[in-house]
Amino acid sequence: MPRLLHPNAAHVADTLIARGHHGVIVSQPAPTRSSTEAATALGADLGSIVKSLVFLLDDEPVLLLVSGAHEVNLLATGARLQGTLTRAPLDVVREVTGQPIGGVAPLGHPTNLPTYLDSALGEFPELWAAAGHPDTVFRTTFPELLRVTAGLAIDMD
Repeated sequence: MPRLLHPNAAHVADTLIARGHHGVIVSQPAPTRSSTEAATALGADLGSIVKSLVFLLDDEPVLLLVSGAHEVNLLATGARLQGTLTRAPLDVVREVTGQPIGGVAPLGHPTNLPTYLDSALGEFPELWAAAGHPDTVFRTTFPELLRVTAGLAIDMD
């Protein structure tokens, strides 16, 4: 019997389709809350996993889409974005994305967050990103992710 998508994942699929993406959401048998868990479950390179992380840039939320193989260099990335970058508190993440930690998608949020993509993601022919719930993901490419998120590519290390 087919499993129904969580409402968050269904909303992400609808958003993807509205932006010209195929909108196929893959459900995992178990949650993949970390990039390492997702890479293992998908048999994918850790660097091809997209981490959707909310930060505050001078107290305003922004979304950074980061390679699973990288950590954000707050000082350097903040300087590139011409401000001070800090991790957003969990309640802010939930408020601005409407999605749970470990399942935050790059899109489908109730607010339009300024979005920046880790340029290192461009090294991979296919990327995997969370789809609004910890046990869902979708496949995309770097150019497509730039397009559907209206994001900007920057170095984050």
